[in-house]
Formats: sequence, C-alpha cells, structure tokens
Amino acid sequence: MSNKKIRIGIAGYGNLGRGVEAAIAKNPDMVLVGVFTRRAPASVQPLSAQTAVYPITSLSDYQDAIDVLILCGGSKDDLPRQGPEMAAMFNIVDSFDTHARIPEYFDAVDAQAQENSKTALISIGWDPGMFSINRLYGEALLPDGATYTFWGKGLSQGHSDAIRRVPGVKAGVQYTLPSPEAIAQVRSGQRPDLTTRQKHTRECHVVLQEGADAKAVEQAIVTMPDYFADYDTTVHFISEETLRNEHNRMPHGGFVIRSGNTTQAHAQIIEYSLQLDSNPEFTASVLVAYARAAHRLSMQGQFGAKTAFDVAPGLLSIKSPGQLRKELL
Repeated sequence: MSNKKIRIGIAGYGNLGRGVEAAIAKNPDMVLVGVFTRRAPASVQPLSAQTAVYPITSLSDYQDAIDVLILCGGSKDDLPRQGPEMAAMFNIVDSFDTHARIPEYFDAVDAQAQENSKTALISIGWDPGMFSINRLYGEALLPDGATYTFWGKGLSQGHSDAIRRVPGVKAGVQYTLPSPEAIAQVRSGQRPDLTTRQKHTRECHVVLQEGADAKAVEQAIVTMPDYFADYDTTVHFISEETLRNEHNRMPHGGFVIRSGNTTQAHAQIIEYSLQLDSNPEFTASVLVAYARAAHRLSMQGQFGAKTAFDVAPGLLSIKSPGQLRKELL
C-alpha cells in the first residue's frame, strides 16, 4: 500500500462539513486540502486554524490537488446539481438520502463519472448506507423472513423545521422514537405486520410565541399531513432556556432487524443498531471511511457511480488486507 496521504476536499461547511473535518483528523492516512464554501471564506471559522477555506467557485482549479471530494450539501437542492457536476471533475463521496430518488440520482452521477474516468460513491451514511447493507445481509442470509427498520430516538431536522413553520411557534425540535412494544414483537420472531403508527411515535418540544394559543398550535402539529397525522404525537411546551440547555444536540440512531426461519422449527434474528450522540458527526465518519475506498477504487480503474453495496468492506480500513486477515478475521 502507498504511504502517500489521501488528499481530501470538503464541499460545503455546515454540521456535516464540520464533522468531516473532525473525522479526517482521526485518519492518519488522510490530509485535508481545504474547505470549499458558498459563504465568504473569511466568515468561516473551521475547527482547526490550519484548515484552508476557499470559495466553492474555485474548485475546478484544484482538480490535481484533491484525490477525493466529499460533498456535504443537502439532498433536496444541493446534491442533485452538485453530484453530477463534481463527478465530472473529481472522485466524490456524498450522503444523498432521498431514498425514492436514488435510482435517478445514481444514473445522473454515473454518466458524468464514467465519461470522465472518476469514481463516485453516492448515498453513503447510515441510512442509506450502513442500514442498507444490513438490510441486504438480512435478506440474503434469511430469505424466508421480514426486515424491519426502526429510527430513533433521534432529532429529525425535517420534522423540526415543519413544526417551526406552524403559526404561533417561536422555536422547537422534534424527536422520532421507536416503539418498544413493536421492537419487542419483532425480536420475539413473530414477524408482525406493523402500521406506521405502531412502529414510531413523535415527540415535539415547542417554544410558543408570546400570546400564541397553545391548544391551536398543538392541534396544528398533530394533524399535519405527511409529518405527524399518521403518528401518535406528543407536544410539550417549554421555555427558550430549556430548549437551549436540554435540546442542543443532534442525537439519532435506530435498528435494522431481520426476523426469519431457516426451518419451521428454528427462528433466527439478525440485528444491527446504532446509538448516536451526533448524527452529522457519525455520518461524516462514514463518508471519510468511504473516501478511502473511493480513492482505492479509482486507483484500480473502477470508475462510475457506486453505492455501499458495491464496496468491499476491506477497502474501508486503513489496515492492509494481510493485517485484516490476521487481526479481524
């Protein structure tokens, strides 16, 4: 293996970009070339004073200086445009997570990466990503079975944004909680047919605007279609101080459980779980490990778009294949 460090660029510097900067510092085979941002570079304060910050418009000047570019923009507006555009110039890794649109996004990125001999790993994170792999393992190993995915306890950014748009709400956050009863049923091997309402509950912590009607706000939240109407939702009204002190982190996690039978007499359960203190920092750590794989695949001439399904686990590790066989196999 080469002793030359993998040169990483970060495109976008929100919570995820900061997490990537922190993760690179824990991987001694990598070096951060710089952060590329839409903001005025002088206004950005990276975690390390040594981290260079550049305008994102200058990225094309760094094609020879960056081995892998990690895209840290949002899936709604940024990545659908940036992914194909950047895959024409760089090996990339991103965390595109709009599940229903992954096939079309894959095709758009693949076309550019193939044409320009680049490697692009898309939809990398924990879901899609690590959870996807464990769903695949479960189905492949126990074909006679059912797969269940539970999320939480976790802060949902999209749902938190939705409650903040309700008239009368000054601030607020929303947590998704998996149902302990539903998880217990699945773990018992029953293979229950669970509704959306039975699998998860939602908990909202809301700061009211002065003079707002609490009952009207609560009703607007719990009946909101696409977000809360299909779930048992609890609304707690709290002070700004409580919100600031007790709800200032971004935890998340969940479970993937495959319940199946090898024969009628023997039920088998496979379970993978995550408990995350910081959703963006963990997602960033996954992106950085896959950046190592993207670089290795590129060196092997394996170009085009790929997902977590296409990457051998050994490519993620800083250790050599020989070390992995000796220490982990």
